[in-house]
Formats: sequence, structure tokens, C-alpha cells
Amino acid sequence: MTSRTTTPERILDASRRLFNDKGYAATTLMEIAAAVGISQGNLTYHFPTKRDLAIRLESDARTQAQRRRAKREGGAIADDYVDHLLFAMDLTWANRFALQNRAQYVSEDASLHADSELSADFNELSELIHRIDKENMFRRDFPIDLEHLTRSLWIISRYWMDYLRESEGLENISWTDQERGIQHHFSVLLPCLTAPARHVFNAALDRHSNHFDRSW
Repeated sequence: MTSRTTTPERILDASRRLFNDKGYAATTLMEIAAAVGISQGNLTYHFPTKRDLAIRLESDARTQAQRRRAKREGGAIADDYVDHLLFAMDLTWANRFALQNRAQYVSEDASLHADSELSADFNELSELIHRIDKENMFRRDFPIDLEHLTRSLWIISRYWMDYLRESEGLENISWTDQERGIQHHFSVLLPCLTAPARHVFNAALDRHSNHFDRSW
């Protein structure tokens, strides 16, 4: 992650950390200002309300995902697949407050609806699954419904942290917990692949998993 240097960027970094650690409702503007080392008046000059901060962070995350898709060049299918999975789960991790607290700051403003971004993420995963099929990497000894498989894999990635909170009762979710979601995703995908393909995908996961900055 690139270090922020301007005051608005430092405010956004501090806000994300506090929202993720404490939750949106429990975080105050005074705490954010103190974390940045500025006065609350200086903070509100840049972002008048706490809601403005949450909306900006969500907008930045959406823009980051859109830019990544726009720059996709396409490579080996296993690398593209793992890159998609890790980027999605890493971005979710970086902005995990939004999954849990979004209802606390959204309104009827249509620009805040995330449906289009979720659809784009699902469509990208669907394209990758169909590429795997075209490259004959799925086993042929039992039938695989590609649409059902895609939806199952997407649900795991998208709602893994909800599962951790609701089913395991975890309040403070660590990246180790998030990695469990990645492994669960692969536990559904890999049995569908041929033995050589499983080796290729596991190797791709090993290559890519150390390239993500989780300092947020």
C-alpha cells in the first residue's frame, strides 16, 4: 500500500484503521483527529462529517477495483484466478467496516448502491471459471454445473467475514481468519480440477499470497 502524505490522505488512513478496529458508530471525529495529530477543526475542513469519510473510503475501494479491471491484460489462468481471488478478499479485508456497518452511513443516494460493483466482481469470476473449462482443467469423470460452481465460490469469498461473525461469533477478525476463507474457497474449487490443474493452482496461490500488503 502506498504511503499517504497529504492531510486528507492521512485522515482517510486513520479513519479506515479506526472504523475497522472499533466500528463506524463507535469511532469519533475527535479520535480520528488525534490519530492524525491534527485538530478536529482541521479534520472537518477536509471532511465535514464522519459519513463523508466512510463514503469516500467506499468510493476509493470501488475505484481501486475498477482500475484493476481496466488494467487487466490476461495471463495464465491460474495466476489470473488467484490474483482475482486475493485482490477481492484483500480489498474486503482493508474495508471490512463497510460490510458490517454500511447500513449506519448509507442513505437513499443511488450512487452508494454497490450492486453494479458486486455484479462486475461476479462476472469476472464467471469469466475465469469458463476459461478454466475451455482449457480442459476440470475433471470429466463427474458433471460440473459451471454457474452453480461460480455462485458457490463467489458467495464464499463475498460473505466469509459475515460467516465468521454470525456463525463463529468472532468480533475481532484477523487476516489469519481471512486466509481460512481463501482455503475454504480452494477446498470447493480444487476437487473439481484435474490433478495437474490442482498442482498449477496451488503453485499460483503460493506465488501470489505473499504479494499483498495487509498493514491496514
